[in-house]
Amino acid sequence: MSKQPDTARPIGTIGFIGLGVMGEPMCGHLARRCGLPVLAFDLRSDPLDRLAAHGVEPASVPQIAARCDLILLSLPDGKAVDAVVAQLEPHLRAGQCVADTSTSSVELTRRIGHRLAEKGIHYADAPVARTREAAARGELSIMVGATGETFARIRPILETMGTDVTHCGPVGCGQVVKILNNMLVFQHCAALAEAIAIGRRNGVAPEILLPTMAMGSGDSFVLRNHGMKAMLPGVFPERAFSTRYAMKDLSYALEMAEASGLDMQAAQLAMKRLKQAEAAGYGDQYHPVVLKVIDPES
Repeated sequence: MSKQPDTARPIGTIGFIGLGVMGEPMCGHLARRCGLPVLAFDLRSDPLDRLAAHGVEPASVPQIAARCDLILLSLPDGKAVDAVVAQLEPHLRAGQCVADTSTSSVELTRRIGHRLAEKGIHYADAPVARTREAAARGELSIMVGATGETFARIRPILETMGTDVTHCGPVGCGQVVKILNNMLVFQHCAALAEAIAIGRRNGVAPEILLPTMAMGSGDSFVLRNHGMKAMLPGVFPERAFSTRYAMKDLSYALEMAEASGLDMQAAQLAMKRLKQAEAAGYGDQYHPVVLKVIDPES
């Protein structure tokens, strides 16, 4: 049976590991708003140099494990999370807390959470949703899987980075909600690209189609953001949420579906579109680039 310490360590110092497109602005808001010392690690020096202006102290992974009461992770995938937790684990002590803001598989999340709980270390999955612009504004949606006590402990910290922080259930449930959120986004992007293709071939230009649909019942966050800001101008930058990242997240949804005995054909079609985009050389580009394989004339 998992053991948890009777009392968690008060949060006096925070660690942040992973300063990528989302992690760097998250760490910046944390440092400016939490009022506590923040240590950070990344493989690149540039984000650490920029965050130094906000008082963030560079540190190694073992130093973060030894000195921090709460350690936040913002990493590319579950494989990276597993590797970093393995580096942290020998140096962690009962009462500390690790919170993963990455998107990782539910099975891995629960396995790590159980293993750490056996040592009295609290664990939470707290994946983030919304755009990199929302991260820059500190307006992320954060979906948390944790015990009620752990959620109450880390919520004020997470609120320095997000405007909506939701307790979704025990460890793993934050990942379930985030993965399903992303599954819907990818499916919607594929459907939107189909609408653009059909409209174009029937005399309605995308610059007319999308704003008009936005005034009707077809309006959505995906239409206004992925559609109008990426598909309409044909701008699919790298170092945004890439096609490969989308494939990774959607694979987690399909894994859950298979484990649940469900045949999710819409999700499988969205994955087919993403794979086509990767095969066409768009793997590193922003994932709404699926438009280019659905509507090559775009």
